[in-house]
Amino acid sequence: MRQAIEPNGLKDRNGDSLIKINRLESLLYFMKKHIVCIASEHKGNEFLDEAQNAGWHVTLVTRKKLLDEAWQWTALNDVKTVEDDATPEDYVRAITNIAGSRMIDRVVGLDEFDVLTAARTREHLQMGGMTSSHALRFRDKLSMRTIADAAGIPCPEFTGVFNKQAVDDYLERVPPPYIVKPRYEVSAFGIRKCESKEQVWSVLNDLDNRNNWRDHPSQFVLEQFISGNVYHVDSVVENGKVMACGVSKYGTPPFSVTHFGGVFTTSIVPYRSRERKELEKLNQILLDAFKYDRGVSHAEFLQSAEDGEFYLLEVACRVGGAYIANVLEHACNLNLWREWAKLETATDEHPYQLPKLRKEFAGIALALANTDQPDTSHYDDPEIVYRVTKPKHVGLIIHSKKQKRLDQLIAAYSERITQDFLAVAPAKERYDD
Repeated sequence: MRQAIEPNGLKDRNGDSLIKINRLESLLYFMKKHIVCIASEHKGNEFLDEAQNAGWHVTLVTRKKLLDEAWQWTALNDVKTVEDDATPEDYVRAITNIAGSRMIDRVVGLDEFDVLTAARTREHLQMGGMTSSHALRFRDKLSMRTIADAAGIPCPEFTGVFNKQAVDDYLERVPPPYIVKPRYEVSAFGIRKCESKEQVWSVLNDLDNRNNWRDHPSQFVLEQFISGNVYHVDSVVENGKVMACGVSKYGTPPFSVTHFGGVFTTSIVPYRSRERKELEKLNQILLDAFKYDRGVSHAEFLQSAEDGEFYLLEVACRVGGAYIANVLEHACNLNLWREWAKLETATDEHPYQLPKLRKEFAGIALALANTDQPDTSHYDDPEIVYRVTKPKHVGLIIHSKKQKRLDQLIAAYSERITQDFLAVAPAKERYDD
């Protein structure tokens, strides 16, 4: 039995030192594997929780202004902050300092912009995992096009913006409309649609006249605009094999929602449909071409309204946004945040195991709201399983075992949200903090 005595003289009632017990406790503490999670935006609580459940020491590195967000605090052992305007180098330095006092086993970037920072950190600390040059394939849309095209995956006709003659040749060969798209931004930020080659040159010259590297025309890819429906495939990957995936279809394409407003919707594609089977096959070919070994991915494909063929829009090695993980969890029992954490914390003794999946239907209707805290209590269908609580947003996740019922509710609530809450914000030219 221990006595409450001075810390520097801990002894039992027989006068024997208890320091050996403290050393054992300390040893056990430091034997826990350590994962550092970079989050420059507030997201990934399920990842943090699952890493803690796996028995790992979990450290969050985030910006100071995000400390007031609703993090899963019980899942965190340590939190380190960087300044709100921190550069990737600032994150690398902060994590290197963490490594000085506790060995790090994994570094993971939770947001799109954190994936490359995490890769640079691993390189600096000489850890295993995806390198920065490999991660860049999932950020640079020109690189995406080049790799996919070489693997035989259909892409919109594209070209890099490096040489005037090459651009002119492209504009003569490929009919309008065109898209001038930032190579490194996310979602539909910064995309310009052009109806003529003259308009393309006007956009490119405007960018060049800004005289800064971020807006330099070479930071953009020029491609043909294809009208059609947009699908996304969200995958769990281990040893290069897609272990499970969700295939979903956007209602209004994200480009249109971002630029013209409206309600964003996405919902599960029927499990036996031709579209699902074709997209699953195309998705595996894509990830093989990108040599993606382990993690989660979010790939978007456009089905042309003209020829019915699927074209690659983009692919990312992270969880898709807009509550897609929550939609898949209700439909399939597949939460991508949790599965990603399980993959990262798997060991030879405790290998990754896929959960038992189900084949049901779910979808989301999401929009900017004209009030800070929209009250959706009058939306009372029992199929509503999740309500978005983010300020100035209104959103519902709907779950049903029947696709027809889901489609009816998504359509009905899209109309009701439009009438009750819809606000339209001008499209951003780039992603800002």
